[in-house]
Amino acid sequence: MTDPTSQRIMTVDLDADSGRGEALFKALASEPRLAILRLLGAGRETSASVNAIARALSMPNSTAAMHIHILEQAGLVRTELEPASRGLRKVCYRLCDQIVVCLPPSWHEANESVEIEMPIGAYVDCRVQPTCGLASAAGVIAHYDDPGSFYDPARFNAQLIWFRQGYLEYRFPNRLPPGASLEDLQISLEICSEAPRHADDWPSDITLWINGREIGTWTSPADFGGQRGMLTPASWDDANSQYGLLKVWRVTAEQSFIDGVKASDVTLADLAIGYGGFITLRIGVKSDTPNVGGLNLFGKQFGNYPQDIVMRMGYLLNRRNTAG
Repeated sequence: MTDPTSQRIMTVDLDADSGRGEALFKALASEPRLAILRLLGAGRETSASVNAIARALSMPNSTAAMHIHILEQAGLVRTELEPASRGLRKVCYRLCDQIVVCLPPSWHEANESVEIEMPIGAYVDCRVQPTCGLASAAGVIAHYDDPGSFYDPARFNAQLIWFRQGYLEYRFPNRLPPGASLEDLQISLEICSEAPRHADDWPSDITLWINGREIGTWTSPADFGGQRGMLTPASWDDANSQYGLLKVWRVTAEQSFIDGVKASDVTLADLAIGYGGFITLRIGVKSDTPNVGGLNLFGKQFGNYPQDIVMRMGYLLNRRNTAG
């Protein structure tokens, strides 16, 4: 049986990025493109040139190149130019082993929601251990591997934050209207493991807490690099972390989920969210977890998703008896 923590997982949130979902479904709705993915999936280090793929699948080179372009647009493969006996050749690599699709929330028609986006540098507390650092779109903030840099005033400009072990804590304003009933609480953010530079096989157990309650832990399979993030500034070194996966923690009246999979029995009632004040969010890597592989947190100007940390509160203004 395959160890799920060793697999590369792509998460697509259709509510946050429907365009990316459309590109993904288009790419997968083709038997030739599925055949290319199967060919590239024979081993974790498997790669093949466009010409080799065309020969293996008995298709013209131009057709293979067209299918590979569509797969690359969907984020399913990446291509690199490598030296060959005559000039350069384009080599393809598969980027994921599993795809998790988060469908738009099925809000009741009477439901409302409020969304708050928190800059990743606006944390109110932290405790981190090297390797660690912060970067804005312009470059590194203060110093590499210096926990003291996390208190630099320039931290509010951070678009990438990384550390090996520890946590960041945020306070979100509670915008739940008086008299409303909280039905659903979601947190979405782009994250991955933290390795020196980057590493394809680098698991890390990343945990999220709300109001002091542990909601659930997700095991990131890698510190993703080797392909530039779509938003990552050109000045950022290619060998460094480039992008993460968009993960969604969700708490309901019954239990908690990560990307739609049950994570814990924590409920909204356990969070004791009233009206006004603030809601505390902590994200981190515990020292006693099996995979202490660090954390990269991406802002809206780094990685693949144009967002910081987003909290969405779904609520019901008026309860009505719909039975019968």
